[in-house]
Amino acid sequence: MTDTAHGPLTGTLVVDLSRALAGPHATMMLGDLGARIIKVEVPGTGDDTRGWGPPFVQPPGTDEPGARESTYFLSANRNKESIALDLKADADRLLLLDLVRRADVLVENFRTGVLERLGLGVDVLRAANPGLVVLSITGFGHDGPEGGRSGYDQIAQGEAGLMSLTGSGPDDPQKLGTPIADLLAGMYGAYGVLAALRERERTGAGTVVRTSLLAAVVGVHGFQSTRWTVAGEVGRAQGNHHASISPYGLFRCGDGAVQIAVGSEGLWQRFCAGFDLDPATPGLETNGQRVARRDEVIALVERVFADWKASDLLAHLDRIGVPAGKVRTLDEVYEWEQTRSQGLLVDVEHSTLGTVRLAGPPLRFFDHDGHEVTRTAHTAPPTLDADGTAVRAWLAAS
Repeated sequence: MTDTAHGPLTGTLVVDLSRALAGPHATMMLGDLGARIIKVEVPGTGDDTRGWGPPFVQPPGTDEPGARESTYFLSANRNKESIALDLKADADRLLLLDLVRRADVLVENFRTGVLERLGLGVDVLRAANPGLVVLSITGFGHDGPEGGRSGYDQIAQGEAGLMSLTGSGPDDPQKLGTPIADLLAGMYGAYGVLAALRERERTGAGTVVRTSLLAAVVGVHGFQSTRWTVAGEVGRAQGNHHASISPYGLFRCGDGAVQIAVGSEGLWQRFCAGFDLDPATPGLETNGQRVARRDEVIALVERVFADWKASDLLAHLDRIGVPAGKVRTLDEVYEWEQTRSQGLLVDVEHSTLGTVRLAGPPLRFFDHDGHEVTRTAHTAPPTLDADGTAVRAWLAAS
């Protein structure tokens, strides 16, 4: 492993005008890949998420409210520098344009029209830097009949159909436990930026990349999309069981529950052999039949699981080759050796909090000889305007 901060995007400069989550998640992904991220924040208050909590954490030995840090902000802003600029002030706007002239990428998630009103529309940015890639993230798209709507994650989860597919049943719509619309929009945005940078290598010209929370959620409808667009069937929430595969889901056992995924007829044969069931039971021979009689299948599986302890049952399922797992709480996930082995925890030195442990980047890189070259040196999320003086000095000197 390398212990440097280098990565595939080393030498790439990203100006981050975004706040909250979708844009900051996109720029954090780019920073994890080695890009230099200069986060531009509102003077005095900074990114909205600096005030989102509890939980907040305090520097050791300090109980002043002004010194607290939001764990929400910490989750989305590693590997960044912070400078506070008032974009309504001429001097700060000119400083931003100075940054833009040197940048490869600019990321923003203002409502449609806000950058133009600030005098920083795409025409101005392109005039300053024709090679600039601009990533713009909105709630519901930049145009169309509802293009001007503001977007928040749970609203987008509902409007984009995700909540109708999540919950114990059709009358129990539920949001996901993470802000998935924001996170997905950030992921799609970073993916678009990488494609635009690759295109710039061929053309020399920058590109505007646009995505939205709506687009991101629709983009992951997966089989539920064609279930409607092709088959004319509207998917509905049905708890912890798959809409098109059976048995596949969460099943009760003697002292809890386990999850199994019997995703093929071969696995159905193994499952039945492992629990002395007849795979040719009338009406249950094929996956289609089992899906049509899902309640009967659930009852059958839970009946054979009833006398098993979860730990013994998982071991048995592993022996017979049936994919299975348990439902872990987040503390269990972060204590799990498999999580740690994948580099999914990183320790960083925060300027006021000291050593902070964060969830790590989900990508790993290896050279052709099999040696890991993943970035391992990460920097902590910055305090507000922590790098303002240094960035101004760098601009003045370059």
